[in-house]
Amino acid sequence: MSLGPRDRILEAAMTVFRRHGFRRSSIEETAEAAGLTRQALYHHFKSKEALFRAVIERVHDGALADGAAAAERMEAAGGTLADIIIAQVAARLTAFVASFDGSPHVEEIFSEHLNHARDLYQHYAELHDKQVAATIERTVRRHKLTLASGMTAVKLARYVELAVTGTKSAYPSMRPADAFLRDAEAMLRTLIAGAITASKPRKSAPSARPVRRKGGTRK
Repeated sequence: MSLGPRDRILEAAMTVFRRHGFRRSSIEETAEAAGLTRQALYHHFKSKEALFRAVIERVHDGALADGAAAAERMEAAGGTLADIIIAQVAARLTAFVASFDGSPHVEEIFSEHLNHARDLYQHYAELHDKQVAATIERTVRRHKLTLASGMTAVKLARYVELAVTGTKSAYPSMRPADAFLRDAEAMLRTLIAGAITASKPRKSAPSARPVRRKGGTRK
C-alpha cells in the first residue's frame, strides 16, 4: 500500500533527523528524500519545527500503541500486576528509543524534543498515565488484589511515571538501553510490591465437635 504525501514526508523526515540531528537538518533535504518539491512539503508543514513536532507526535503514538499491546499479551499470559505494568512501560520506552536507534544525534534529538515539543511530551505522559491506570484497575479486578490503604489505580500510575522519570535522570538519553530498562524494572517492581496489600491467610474452619445431650450421652 503506497503512502500518502504526509506519511512519505514523515518517513523521510525521520530518516533525515536520525542522520543529521535537528539543527543540521533542512526542509530541502526532507523534501528531496520524500520525492517532493519544497513547495509541496510546505503545503503540509510550515516549518522545520512543525515537521519535527509531527515526527515526535508520530513516535509517541506508536510507542503508546506498542505499550498497550504488550500489556494485553502479558495479561493473556497470566502475568502478575508487576509483570503487566513493566511490559507496558518497557514496550513504550523501547519503541521510543528504537525510533532513533543508530543515530549519532540521539542526545540532541531528545534535547530538541523537549525544546520544541515539551507540551507533546506532557500530553503523552498524561495519556500513558491513563493507560496504565486502566491496566491497573483491570488487573486488580481480575486477580482480586487489594491496593494499600490510600493507594488508587490513578495514584499508582502516576508513581509509575515518576519512577521512570527518575530513572531517566540517571540515563538522560535512555542509553545504554539494557541498563536503563533493567534499573527501571527494579524500581517498578519495588514500587508495585509496596502498593499491594498482602492477602490475609484464610482461617481454617473449626473442627466439628460431638454434641452432648444433657444426660451425657453422645449422639
